This record gives sequence, C-alpha cells and structure tokens, in this order.
Amino acid sequence: MGGTQSTPEQPPFLSTPWRTINWKDYQNPLQYVESYKLPSEGKQIRILLHGPVGAGKSSFINSVQSVLHGRIYVQALSDTGFKYSFTEKYTAYKIQKLDQRSFYPFVFNDIMGLSPINGVLVDDVKLALMGHVKEGYKFNIESKLSDADPHYIKSPTDNDKVHILVCVINADNLTLMHQATLQQIREIRGKASELGIPQVVILTKIDKAYPELKENLRNVYKVASLKKKMEQFSADVGIPMNCMFPVKNYSEEIELNSDTDCLILSALRNIINFGGDCVNFRTNPSGRLD
Repeated sequence: MGGTQSTPEQPPFLSTPWRTINWKDYQNPLQYVESYKLPSEGKQIRILLHGPVGAGKSSFINSVQSVLHGRIYVQALSDTGFKYSFTEKYTAYKIQKLDQRSFYPFVFNDIMGLSPINGVLVDDVKLALMGHVKEGYKFNIESKLSDADPHYIKSPTDNDKVHILVCVINADNLTLMHQATLQQIREIRGKASELGIPQVVILTKIDKAYPELKENLRNVYKVASLKKKMEQFSADVGIPMNCMFPVKNYSEEIELNSDTDCLILSALRNIINFGGDCVNFRTNPSGRLD
C-alpha cells in the first residue's frame, strides 16, 4: 500500500516474429546458392569478414562450408580460448562444389580481429577493401602494409577488390562493445561506403546470448531484447536492420541441423546477392543490358 508500482517485466518473446523465415524449406535457399552464377564470366564475389576479436569470423566461414558440403567442415582454423586474434594472415577461402569440378563464384577473406590493442590496423582493412592486400600477408599491429612490401598489390583487378563487407559481431557483446572498437567499425564502414561496397552484419553466438534459443532456434525473431539490441547497433554504425542477420555457427555439433542451416543460408543468400550487385555495377555502371 502506498508503495511505487513496479514496471511489468517484458516477456522474453514477441507474440509474432518481426521477420519471417521459411523454416520448413531450407532446400530452396540451398539450391539458390548452389546454382548462383554471375552474368560475367571469370568474375567472383570477394567477401571480406571483419569484426572484434573472438566474434566468430572463422567459425562463420566453416559453418557456411558445412552447410554447402552437407557435413561439419573446419577448414578455417579458430580458437575459442584465444584472448587475441587467432587469425594473423590475410586468408582466402574458395569453396569447392560437391562435383569437385568447379568452385562457387564467391570467396571469403578472413583477417585479424579488431581490438583497441593487438588488433588489425584500420588502414590495413581499408587497403584490403581496395584490393591491395595479397593472400598470405601477415598483419603487423605496429604498422600498415607498405606499398614496397611484396604482399602489396599495386594494380588490383576487380577480382582482387572487395565486393561486400561483412561485420561479424558476438550477439552477447552487441551493446557492450568497447567504444574504440565501435569507432573502428564506423571508420571501416565509411571507407566501404566511399568505395561503393555494400555492408552487412552477422550476429553470432545467439544461443549463448539468449539461452532460451537453445530449446528452439525458430524463436530468434521473437526475442524482443535481441531486436532492441540490433536496432541500437544499427543506429550506432548506420547499417540498416534488413542488412543484419543473426546466426548460430557450428561449434559444438558433429551433425548438421536444419534450423541452424536456415539462418546461415538466409544470411549467405543476401550476402551473395548484395555482393553480386556490386560486381555487376562495376562491370556495367550504366545498368544497361547490352
């Protein structure tokens, strides 16, 4: 009596999902990716992954390969216990098709993670965006890649340049990120925008951030607090909500799961579509079909 009335606790799930996804059919998006082709022969989509140390960049590449190969795949080495970036070199991952006679028309590039200390330099990420960094370059946290270095590509082709920038973020740290790292992400995004490179955000480890999703991953777009955090991050870095995709990487499993596949394929389909648009625009800036 006479006390202040407490605010009712917000329910963990929204009554309806704020984004729809066809959980019953992951074969259709899988077939879309498998049959995807660029109009121009010899072109490829270069996908650059960046983000804070430990966000799950390498694990996302492995998860994509797992879905496309139909089994758990661990080509991109990762270490969940590393305090600093486990990835030290500029590494490209081409994915071979199941027929083993050809590759998908996209390549992933993994780089050292961002960090206020002991992380990749923003200037090196900018050089990678422009296609100046050769595969195998070992990042130096003290100085950026010099144009006199043998790993510097002086005259990059369009295939050397990045066509889509993917920022990989741990969902658990979405609103707890160090301000210095957030500023690095903004600066890199600014350079990508200047170069006409589209950008997306991949939110990893959603099952760790929201334990309620461990029981049913299909509730991901009903989690009110996740949507709120995504909206805040969207406002912080300027990337729109329809370019942000929560996923669960394969990390503990030894068998594939269709719901996990659905989220990964939803993200991948948009990544290659946006990246493909960038390739096509550079090939034909007028937009005319000759």
